[in-house]
Amino acid sequence: MSANLNHRKASVRLRLLKRDGTPAANQEVKIKLKTHKFLFGVGCFEAVEVASGRRLTANPGGDPVSDERKTLLTEKIDKLLRFNNYATLPFYIGRYEPQEGKPEETLLKKGARFLEERNIIVKGHPLCWHTVCADWLMNYSNADILKKVIERIERDVSAFKGLIDIWDVINEVVIMPVFDKYDNAVTRICKEYGQVRIVKEVFEAAKRANPDALLLLNDFDTSKDYEILIDKLLQAGIKIDVIGIQSHQHQGYWGAERLNDVLSRFSRFKLPIHFTENTLISGDIMPSHIEDLNDWVVDDWPTTPEGEERQAKEIAEMYDILFAHPQVEAVTTWSGGDNAWLHAPAGFLRTDNSEKPSYKAIYEKINGEWHTEISSKTDSDGCVDAEGFKGVYELSCMQKNVTFNIDGKYQKMELKIDD
Repeated sequence: MSANLNHRKASVRLRLLKRDGTPAANQEVKIKLKTHKFLFGVGCFEAVEVASGRRLTANPGGDPVSDERKTLLTEKIDKLLRFNNYATLPFYIGRYEPQEGKPEETLLKKGARFLEERNIIVKGHPLCWHTVCADWLMNYSNADILKKVIERIERDVSAFKGLIDIWDVINEVVIMPVFDKYDNAVTRICKEYGQVRIVKEVFEAAKRANPDALLLLNDFDTSKDYEILIDKLLQAGIKIDVIGIQSHQHQGYWGAERLNDVLSRFSRFKLPIHFTENTLISGDIMPSHIEDLNDWVVDDWPTTPEGEERQAKEIAEMYDILFAHPQVEAVTTWSGGDNAWLHAPAGFLRTDNSEKPSYKAIYEKINGEWHTEISSKTDSDGCVDAEGFKGVYELSCMQKNVTFNIDGKYQKMELKIDD
């Protein structure tokens, strides 16, 4: 069982009314959590393929998806959405806008609506990054590159407002000005203008486009350098809504000690924390001498029975620790299935969509251990009390269903159940 989770719960007193306004007195009531307030996420790029029939590539309009692949991906998504309520979609400009002025807005909107129809909250990732950048940006001066990056952010955040209202605004700023794997437009402008100005410009652009959006700073670097950067940004008055922490553990599970150290150091900023990209391996662990995970190039990286048992234990412990921490509001497992990024066996599902032990472990936590179902009865005034994990609930009474939220401290509300 997890640690004290009172911060994840709240109470409510409901007064149920019939159509004529009289109390629904002495009635049997069932109350069931439908979706958590906490964001349990998964990288769900496949939603674009399933919804649009196209794959995001460097080719404008994308490449077609075969019927066989679409069937496989549909099954995969259906399984992953049985316990996840949050999904990340790709907005890497090198694929989203492979030709200047021709963004793949239609494809991404189809993917986002596909998820929205399934009551999944969607995040866009990322608006600015030095990797998977657009080559055409390098045809411009640094001043014009910055201008076009800002225009891109304003255009896309505005276009998806109401459909996507959570964004990784800028990715991996710690390494951005010194990134030397290859030349790219974003590193160029970060070198010239500095980290603080670049972050300020992109966050302000996103906020202008959607004042209600939740905006993340996201990084894999959990060293002191990331803390120093955040301090500089906050001192400069930049409004960061959420600290994003990547946790790609291809070289082995961090373990509780390191995980708690990261949480302790970054919680001092008193901002919400999202674990944005989590991977835990169910096969052989990547060698420790590899400095950049992208340098581990393999054609095949199989899952193993021993690795799957290890992965299940590790991810269960990690989710326990994150769900117990009051500042953590989201965790996203980056690869829902195996053989995704770097061919890693990091998914809840094998390549044939069969479920690993990690799938069962997290499914049972979210839909079992951290689930609320209540059977009760209204009193003579139609009132019933409920306590449970914060989120969206469905109440059933008198053969009618109505939804409501348990969110925050003790609440009182009236519900009409006979419409």
